[in-house]
Amino acid sequence: MELSDIDLNQLVLFHQLMVERRVSKVADNLNLTQPAVSNSLAKLRRLFGDELFLRTSSGMVPTPFAEQLAEPVGYALAMIHSGINQQNDFDPAKLNRPVTIGMTDIGEIVFLPALVERLTREAPGATLNTVRNTAVNLRDDMESGKVDLAIGLLPQLKAGFFQRRLFRQHYVCLFRQGHALDRKRLSLADIKAAQHLVIVSAGTGHGTVDELIRRAGVDRTTRLTIPHFVSVGHILQRTDLIATVPDKLADRLAEPFGLTSRPHPVALPEISINAFWHAKVHRSPVNQWLRGVVFDLFGEDRARERAIA
Repeated sequence: MELSDIDLNQLVLFHQLMVERRVSKVADNLNLTQPAVSNSLAKLRRLFGDELFLRTSSGMVPTPFAEQLAEPVGYALAMIHSGINQQNDFDPAKLNRPVTIGMTDIGEIVFLPALVERLTREAPGATLNTVRNTAVNLRDDMESGKVDLAIGLLPQLKAGFFQRRLFRQHYVCLFRQGHALDRKRLSLADIKAAQHLVIVSAGTGHGTVDELIRRAGVDRTTRLTIPHFVSVGHILQRTDLIATVPDKLADRLAEPFGLTSRPHPVALPEISINAFWHAKVHRSPVNQWLRGVVFDLFGEDRARERAIA
């Protein structure tokens, strides 16, 4: 197939369908009628020899071939859009608008102190807002421009987004100094005998840890379950509970709360903490600057930016 065989508008429509998953929404976004969207989709189906999208009760679901196309199409459209809308001479000192970043409560503890300090110095006219991905529709808000950037373990951000890995982290056991388990190495028997603080943190990707611990045959005694990480330091400081938390969080909580951490005896996988941004702002000077600040402050890996299907 040659590029001359396809209309750029059809690729725009394809990308919109990947993002919105509804013909009516795509029609509204592109100022088209629904029959016009359906006709264009029919042409794409004939061109590629694939159904591309299947109509279901929950919307238009992409086929495996469409999922495969999503990354290169989204990337190409972002490059074209940025190329014809370039802005030069951006000065963060002149920025006078809110900057909104989606992050978890762990992110607020780990990232916000350094971010506030840096933005105060470089962009004193900007205000920094954070939103929780569980409290808003993060995908839609980033598509509409309400949220500039997201940081964390966010598997729900797929088609239409770029990501860059900031760092990898692993899980550790965290407890107060002087705890009965405060020794060099913990065993599975130690974990089974301990009383646990379990953090559910729904929608963040951290919930899989509990399942992995169960699969390892560790039947923990759960004394307390909480929905977030904010209170972990306060609770562990005053009790004999132990918690399974990411090592970056453990590092931040250790000194102010008198806690210590040890390698987890269960072989838990490392997790990648990424920065995410929507393809439409890939070349936005404001977003480029903001990403640069985040990469500079927190990036341990110099991974190349990549679009994700």
